[in-house]
Amino acid sequence: MLGTALGSTLGSTALGAGLRATDLVVYQPNWWEILTSPFMRNALLGGTIVALAAGLVGYFVVVRNSAFAAHALAHIGLPGATGAVLIGVPVSLGLGVFAVGGALVIGAMGKKAADREIATGTVLAFATGLGLYFASLATKSSSTMTNVLFGNLLAISDDQLVGFAVVLVVLAAAVGLIYRPLLFSSVDAQVAEARGVPVRALSILFMALLGLVVTMAVQVVGTLLLFALVVTPAATAIQLTPRPRRAMLVSTGIGLVSVWVGLALSAMLNLPPSFVIVTIACVVWFGVWMGARSTHRAVPVVVGTDEHAGAHHGHLV
Repeated sequence: MLGTALGSTLGSTALGAGLRATDLVVYQPNWWEILTSPFMRNALLGGTIVALAAGLVGYFVVVRNSAFAAHALAHIGLPGATGAVLIGVPVSLGLGVFAVGGALVIGAMGKKAADREIATGTVLAFATGLGLYFASLATKSSSTMTNVLFGNLLAISDDQLVGFAVVLVVLAAAVGLIYRPLLFSSVDAQVAEARGVPVRALSILFMALLGLVVTMAVQVVGTLLLFALVVTPAATAIQLTPRPRRAMLVSTGIGLVSVWVGLALSAMLNLPPSFVIVTIACVVWFGVWMGARSTHRAVPVVVGTDEHAGAHHGHLV
């Protein structure tokens, strides 16, 4: 009830009568009651977990030039969601199977960034066609399509939170184990391969991890807005520091602030949480970008001098 009212953008009456300035933002005196309600607690926990997961992989997404793949995986998961409706299984399961499956195919077919672009485009085209076919067969897929496209942070259940937490633990353990070779191959894949680093295997594994993050993030901000939560904080952090670990921490911090402040503002002003979260992340990025331009300093795009040098010696920090 309350979550549905908060999640709706504007009432149908306002749309029919024409929007006024007061219709766009409506202050809610009982915002603290809304913010401390059970569904908002789940939204806060779910958004926090997703922000932490995005912080773990977002830096590598930017450095490996895989932003298009991250965006595409969300769309590739769409036929999985609609297919799940057809066969009566959880939507998140179908979404995850297609997102991770598509990620594995892209990782296996594309060792280099240029190859991944082609593989991503091909898999995305096929998945989009399959999604349209499944949508034409499913009579109950309209609400599912809406949730996948725009997210439904306020409807996160306790079971989803448990699943999110498990995925975060697996993701953190995996990134911790492959951090150094993954960073090496991300900085210079050719040199890494010459030094014996399994570049293709790392590419496949990283894409699988990215598929898991995309599966969670889609349920929070949706397919259309996912880019801003997974990629934008990392892109902002790289402008602030050239050091990988520091950039990952800054990226995670930006994601967490975007989620926390976004949920608070959505409760106060009766705005869709996904919209507010994405807006905050994008405003921070734009502010940092403008600051970098005004100071006329070069914006680092990969890693710092010390760690870059360490990468070529096989010692990453």
